[in-house]
Amino acid sequence: MPIVNRVADFHQEIIGWRRDIHAHPELQFDVHRTAGSVADLLRSFGCDEVVPGIGRTGVVGVIRGRKPGKKVIGLRADMDALPLEEETGLPYKSTVPGKMHACGHDGHTAMLLGAAKYLAETRNFAGTAVVIFQPAEEGGGGGLAMVKDGLMSRFGIEEVYGMHNYPGLPVGEFAIRPGSMMAAADHIEIAIEGKGGHAARPHLAIDTVLVGAQIINQLQSIVSRNVDPLESAVISICMFQAGNTDNVIPQHVRLRGTARSLMPEVRDLLQKRIGEVAEGTARLYGATAKVSYHRGYPVLMNHERETSFAADVAREIAGNTKVDTAVAPVMGAEDFAYMLEERPGAFIFVGNGDSAGLHHPAYNFNDDVIPVGTSYWVRLTETALAG
Repeated sequence: MPIVNRVADFHQEIIGWRRDIHAHPELQFDVHRTAGSVADLLRSFGCDEVVPGIGRTGVVGVIRGRKPGKKVIGLRADMDALPLEEETGLPYKSTVPGKMHACGHDGHTAMLLGAAKYLAETRNFAGTAVVIFQPAEEGGGGGLAMVKDGLMSRFGIEEVYGMHNYPGLPVGEFAIRPGSMMAAADHIEIAIEGKGGHAARPHLAIDTVLVGAQIINQLQSIVSRNVDPLESAVISICMFQAGNTDNVIPQHVRLRGTARSLMPEVRDLLQKRIGEVAEGTARLYGATAKVSYHRGYPVLMNHERETSFAADVAREIAGNTKVDTAVAPVMGAEDFAYMLEERPGAFIFVGNGDSAGLHHPAYNFNDDVIPVGTSYWVRLTETALAG
């Protein structure tokens, strides 16, 4: 595996950055310590510009090659953690109760920092590399916030690339696909109103708990009977709020969940049918249901040319047999999708080995991935900006 030698030389230094970030997790836009550390390191590397405060707490570093060139590419990593209690027992485990890096953003940030150090040191390219450190990927839409703050136009970015670790894929391997790679993630809230009453006299009430249960069951028919079997969709109701005691039928029930899809027309169908099914089911029982459907992250769509290019770079690092260019789409969501809506680019998975899954309290980013991911960033930049 042709890891960049200089990257291998400061592997331990990058591990140190990663574990420091891991021990001090921060949520969504409240990544002030992490962003401050990133900005300080970028300045110490000698980046030409270091700009904090993009998208509230994002950080951007600008590195110009020593050869003449006008092309500008962006490389993006995410910085935020998750509201989970860590269960790894690691010596560098989270020091913040109820928060942990359970998705590997500590590793993503450290790998891109390693690439920034190398690129600022060597500058063996023509044009400009823009390293992007984003807050609030985990539900906050930090990618959209950075785009709205003028990320692409302000720094002249023409292409943009992202990377995420992938548990279960061996270390040293990559996976990517053109087109839809990760799902749109929409938010569902259903407010049900019936008629409260005594649990011993249900005939005098309209039981909202029963109505809620029936709505949940009926919503599952949308994917099985309305969505084309060759397309993908998920509807999951994950919160059922009802009542306060065991002998009162509640007047109100609230359901919350998510809808996932990979195609715009399927997304439209889910929104339409969820409303129709919930409201219609409630009417059957004499209740009412009010559906709020909020569109979240869009489908992450890799661009054809940039995906082919990213795969070629990955093969240079991992070898021809260690890059899957037809990985199955993932129904998880990723707000790098907003950046890909603004500029052509590609998002790639890098293997994290046999680890706990993402968003699991026992998850830990595999430090053996660092030379692989960092070398990918370096070679992608030097190849995309070859003089």
